[in-house]
Amino acid sequence: MNARDEFVLPDIQSQPDARQIGIAAVGVKRVRYPVTLLVDGRLVPTVATLSMTVGLSAAAKGTHMSRFLEILERQAEPLTQPRFQAMTIDMLDRLNAHSGTVEMRFPYFVRKAAPISGVPSYVDYDVRWRGTVAPDGPYSFWMQVIVPATSLCPCSKQISDYGAHNQRSHIVIDAHVEGEMRIEELIASAERNASCEVYGLLKRPDEKYVTEHAYDNPKFVEDLVRDVAIALNQDRRILTYTIEAENFESIHNHSAFARVVRPSPGPGAHTFRGSRSPSM
Repeated sequence: MNARDEFVLPDIQSQPDARQIGIAAVGVKRVRYPVTLLVDGRLVPTVATLSMTVGLSAAAKGTHMSRFLEILERQAEPLTQPRFQAMTIDMLDRLNAHSGTVEMRFPYFVRKAAPISGVPSYVDYDVRWRGTVAPDGPYSFWMQVIVPATSLCPCSKQISDYGAHNQRSHIVIDAHVEGEMRIEELIASAERNASCEVYGLLKRPDEKYVTEHAYDNPKFVEDLVRDVAIALNQDRRILTYTIEAENFESIHNHSAFARVVRPSPGPGAHTFRGSRSPSM
């Protein structure tokens, strides 16, 4: 044995497996990693939590876990949705897989001006990008946003001599998107259909405005999900979606909740026309 042979280590993962049971998803979860997004020509740094998995054939013993982190280390350019797709496809190529998913969750901050004073402040939103390839299928992209908003109860307004109870709500949109869509667009679909949107910083004239605006625009939790659904139905880039709303009730010790689901289109309907190859 020469010196070179001493450093050739066995590759256990690449050995065959006699049990002949395929694995739908294997990889790494809860990887916290600094990433930079490229949004409208500006760099947006954030810290993401990622899950990266691939399908494993029945004949293979294991996957190479270190390669998932190597893929992140190789991602030198700021992420856009096409580059996120390229990273997902690169993962499949590097791991010799025919299916896989990259899921990336991150906080995203939007600079908003108060409605009357115009004073600026940040509002944070939770965002998830999910790129997935079904076994030997095309690439598909899902974007989820969790949007805080205000809802005011129509029943309370109707039956009360003065005032109405309101609460902060979370509107969650998980959309299967064809092509590119800005995060702010999906956020706006939720905010425009709430009783009122929320802000990080308000002066007294702003507080008067948001209070009265919500009072003039009452919404049940059912109204929230239906009105957001109507807005999303107008956007041909959105193929399917799940919309959820949760009202953290101000007069109950429980939440009100609603969900609307638009299922996948049937045969012959408008479907995703993308491929595994991203357009940079």
